[in-house]
Amino acid sequence: MKLGILLCDHVQPALQEEFADLDHMFTQLLSQCDSTIELHYYWVVDGEFPDNIDVCDAYMTSGSKASVNDDLPWITRLERFVWQLFVGGKPFVGICFGHQLIAKILGGKVAYSAKGWGVGVATTKVHCHKPWMQPHKKQIKLVVSHQEQVEQLPADAEVLMANDFCPYAMIQVGNNFIGLQGHPEFSRAYAKAIMQNRKTIIAEKNFTQGLQSLSQQGDGELVMRWLINFIQQVIAR
Repeated sequence: MKLGILLCDHVQPALQEEFADLDHMFTQLLSQCDSTIELHYYWVVDGEFPDNIDVCDAYMTSGSKASVNDDLPWITRLERFVWQLFVGGKPFVGICFGHQLIAKILGGKVAYSAKGWGVGVATTKVHCHKPWMQPHKKQIKLVVSHQEQVEQLPADAEVLMANDFCPYAMIQVGNNFIGLQGHPEFSRAYAKAIMQNRKTIIAEKNFTQGLQSLSQQGDGELVMRWLINFIQQVIAR
């Protein structure tokens, strides 16, 4: 399977010596989940896109410090590309920024959360269990880092995971699109580092609770296995 990773950001230069860039994070996690996957990276944030949707069998996005509501050329181009994936029936997984992008382009709404920044390790209940969610788990702990989230679902979206802070934490739209607000690719150490860099813009309560939550082991590898299972299921149809 050829999996295209659409990279929508870079790790801050000051953190790259310790954590490298986003492509390294995805490679590390995906190779643990399935070493047979052929990974292709596209820095869409820098204007690098696949020639067409059939270059890879499936696609996945990273998160981004940008907002899906920003009027930026690369975001407009990415919207067109993701729409082509939806219409073409290609499996696509939108992580964080990509999750919100799915909602935006398919008729939903993305806005700043009234609760402020979502940071740390969030505990989320599996609202709707799917066959590809194997091995099964009733609730998931996953690193989060966002100040915007999906406020209105697109038509025909199904909520798969939810919590009080983020009621649309994982959604499925159609047979080929999954959106996930959390970050399976982020380590807790990286989550702590970016929280500390943003300390002045995160409310004290959110920051304190976020730091405390980092003592919990996350389920990033399990969730990524689920996402791979989903992609493989779509390809096999």
